Amino acid sequence: MITLKNASEIKKMEEACKISAQALAHAGNFMQEGISTYEIDHEIHKFIVGAGAKPNFLGLYGFPGSACISVNEEIIHGIPSKSKILKNGDIVSVDTGAFYDGFNGDNAYTFMVGDVEEEIQLLLQRTQESLMKGIAAAKPGNRIGDISFAIQSYVEQFGYGVVKEYVGHGIGKKLHEDPEVPNYGKEGRGPRLAPGMTIAIEPMINLSGEGCRQLSNGWTVVTTSGKASAHFEHTIVITNDGARILTQP
Repeated sequence: MITLKNASEIKKMEEACKISAQALAHAGNFMQEGISTYEIDHEIHKFIVGAGAKPNFLGLYGFPGSACISVNEEIIHGIPSKSKILKNGDIVSVDTGAFYDGFNGDNAYTFMVGDVEEEIQLLLQRTQESLMKGIAAAKPGNRIGDISFAIQSYVEQFGYGVVKEYVGHGIGKKLHEDPEVPNYGKEGRGPRLAPGMTIAIEPMINLSGEGCRQLSNGWTVVTTSGKASAHFEHTIVITNDGARILTQP
């Protein structure tokens, strides 16, 4: 069931989303060669707790980290590890979330470490652009499929693969609520967007092919091609005038 948030609830979500966005920006300060993803996760945890919130990923469905940190061909759900050491040329998708005053924030960004190949830089740039195109389509009266189509049609022109097994979602008192927000689909399909809807839009785009598989750790999802994947995410609220991004640092 899709829940519409009132002004008071949206105000609380703004605070949760601000903390989540600030934690993500804070993580960007540690994207350097030689650091472990465990250390980055530790810094994210300290930041969120220091802001008076809780890392909403920690323990969610049994996840062991405060953030999902996925490197190169890892699409999502990378488990922070002391043995995963960043090196020059890596890309690092960081997905952070904060629970504050009864509501959740959720966002993601793919960072670059040192000198990254140009084709990978373009993948990141275009994936982020596809997120903004999806957000632009999130207008009252439009449908979820309009968001999905805007993302898919933009990235596929470059020959990229859209991950279909994992999607965006509604968000509020629970981190994952209705509706699902796929990154592929047809215009004019799916639930209609209305003021007060809060959703997390998160394109996951592969450099080559849409295929993915889950590792034996039961969490981390990687590309079947072994090539890079990018992930960007914002939590937004639908207003009478269109979408407003809540996860601004």
